[in-house]
Amino acid sequence: MATDGQTRLVLWDIDHTLIESRGVGREIYERVFPEVTGQRLRELATVHGRTELDIIHNTLRLHDLEPTEQAVNQLAAALADGYRAALNELTTRGRVLPGARQALDTLASEAGIHQSVLTGNTTEIARIKVEAFELDRYLDLSIGAYGDDHRERPELAGIARKRAAHRLGNTIPAAHVVLIGDTPSDVDAALTAGTQIIAVATGKYTVDDLRTAGATTVFECLTDIPHLRRAITG
Repeated sequence: MATDGQTRLVLWDIDHTLIESRGVGREIYERVFPEVTGQRLRELATVHGRTELDIIHNTLRLHDLEPTEQAVNQLAAALADGYRAALNELTTRGRVLPGARQALDTLASEAGIHQSVLTGNTTEIARIKVEAFELDRYLDLSIGAYGDDHRERPELAGIARKRAAHRLGNTIPAAHVVLIGDTPSDVDAALTAGTQIIAVATGKYTVDDLRTAGATTVFECLTDIPHLRRAITG
């Protein structure tokens, strides 16, 4: 139980926080982009910390294509199909990051803590990824927020809180929501939404990068489970 007796909502980023796919995502873009647009993928927009809607929108612009709602939706659907087709590649080449499964398992046993995701992935791709590595058993995906909910990441925390309130029957204050992620965008989303942030330097950004972005609680990785637990429950 949290030491103050309050309910906590813990929202995990997926890529480079819980898992890494080791290039599979880029290859799926390269496979499906020509099918949808008729062009080969020359350049992929910046992905770190971005929502899928934003990545798709900007990638289409980089190819002088209009990011209409239809075009964005078609590419998002094709990407989900691509992940389903590449499931074996994802599980063979990808991995759960050190400490991630143990952290999820430890928090799952804590009364008053509800775990879900706040991710740039679309709802379907997020589900595919966490199920592929059998992390879904720890997460209530119905109260998460996803990269097809809103283009701007800071908006996702409010979406997750609303879903949690509807499902749990009570509103969790923003101060009792904890975002865990690996990018300055995760930090910015938490600070903008008024939630707590635990940053982990398991992606391309260093501890110093994440502190400069405004995170006061930063871990090198997720292997120090007792310290992580205290940071969330205390």
